[in-house]
Amino acid sequence: MQRILFLVLLLFSFSCSVYKVPQTEFRGVWVATVVNIDWPKNANDDSEKQKKDFIEILDFYQDLNFNAAIVQIRTAGDAFYESDLSPWSKYLSGKEGEAPLGFHKPLEWMIKETHKRGMEFHAWLNPYRATFDLDTTKLSKEHDFYQHPDWMLKYGRKYYYNPGLPEVQQKLTNVIKEVIANYDVDAIHFDDYFYPYKIQDEVFQDSLAFQTYSLQNQTLDDWRRSNVDSLVKKVHKTIKKTKPWVQFGISPFGVWKNKSTDPNGSNTRAGQTNYEDLYADPLLWMEKGWLDYLVPQVYWSMDYPPASHRIITQWWSQKAKNTNLYIGNGTYKIKNNPDKAWKRKNEIPKQLSLARSTKEITGNIFFSAKSLIGKHEKITKRLKQKFYKYPSQNPVGQLKTKRTLSALLIESAHIHDGKLQVCVSHDDTIPRFLQLYSINKSVSNQKQLIGKRYLSIEEKQHCAQIDLTTKQLKNKIGISLIDAYGNESQTQIISQSIKQSK
Repeated sequence: MQRILFLVLLLFSFSCSVYKVPQTEFRGVWVATVVNIDWPKNANDDSEKQKKDFIEILDFYQDLNFNAAIVQIRTAGDAFYESDLSPWSKYLSGKEGEAPLGFHKPLEWMIKETHKRGMEFHAWLNPYRATFDLDTTKLSKEHDFYQHPDWMLKYGRKYYYNPGLPEVQQKLTNVIKEVIANYDVDAIHFDDYFYPYKIQDEVFQDSLAFQTYSLQNQTLDDWRRSNVDSLVKKVHKTIKKTKPWVQFGISPFGVWKNKSTDPNGSNTRAGQTNYEDLYADPLLWMEKGWLDYLVPQVYWSMDYPPASHRIITQWWSQKAKNTNLYIGNGTYKIKNNPDKAWKRKNEIPKQLSLARSTKEITGNIFFSAKSLIGKHEKITKRLKQKFYKYPSQNPVGQLKTKRTLSALLIESAHIHDGKLQVCVSHDDTIPRFLQLYSINKSVSNQKQLIGKRYLSIEEKQHCAQIDLTTKQLKNKIGISLIDAYGNESQTQIISQSIKQSK
């Protein structure tokens, strides 16, 4: 009997640990723009339609209490913003090099709309892909394919920047600096495309650069990895020198190495790997402290034999250091994959439970935005109820600068029809979020985050409105300010002086 009771308590404890909503958790979604995967739905749509569709994505994930959008703003040597270094993207305007008609400052607009919903904006750039096909006649004359043809290498059905050229590394670093300096982004994000995925019987023709720039006795593979390492290091340094609070994150392919080629690798049978095929070494980047977060793309089901989500996730959790670790989940596979596990409605919930129960993991990112919108309603409802019922604070980067924040000045506050309206002011120079808490008086003043609002650097005053449940109306309501480094001001109790009306 005692043994049965122990097992029941153990299961109850495990259940609570899995579904307890963390105060801090990254909840992101990738918004892919290349070939109009997620947005814009059509490059020839008018600006109002494009804006409406982007807002639809934001509103959907805001309702799920997500706190970050990772938006692709450079797909292949192009830009979703006015740039001195890259032509306008054809996926935005319909024709490369032409500004979108009637869409003034699109990146600035996207950032503001994202921030308006209490979400961070992570600018996702693809560094090395120069074209998406071989039809170069549709490229702008301002594209690097024409400006610097010596930088280009044809491989498969695409052109790539040659990662081994110092000029290429400098150009890509300058692209990042331009974005950081001119836009209020919260992070720079790279995906898994470094050296291209290998194609059978094709050779990546970088031998001349290797002969010119490799070190004595350096192998081709090691030289290629050193080129990627160099770019990652330079980008990290540039970001921290320009705006040190801006984060740098990378979402590599899910498998570093298979155990069959390295005892330190994961117990997987992946056909290609980060280290040996893409020449990317995330373990080194973590060791050197060049990242604020890492998001392995673990897009397989929990027990998929060649590459189990469970095994890979646990492997990364054991290797992670000096960085926040999130997991990339392939929601695009739900009921859309030969692996039968994806036909079950509990596949993604099981993956999220694994992440929640692994202390080294502090969040998840879904690929991609359109995968849940307008479909899989039951799964989405379960995610909201079990995992994303309440908002969560965004994790901060690895540069943890200690600052003392003055308390917010509450200008006004009142409740009407269950809605709290509060206006505050502050004097901080790098604010990030207003945090609204429900404080349970009967449980040691336990705080539950119930709402958050993004504050831009120039915003010294802000008014927020939030719906309160019957239970929250009985609790104390608190508000605080968090800066871009994660420092938090004293929580001000505002409910005691609130005037309530019906």
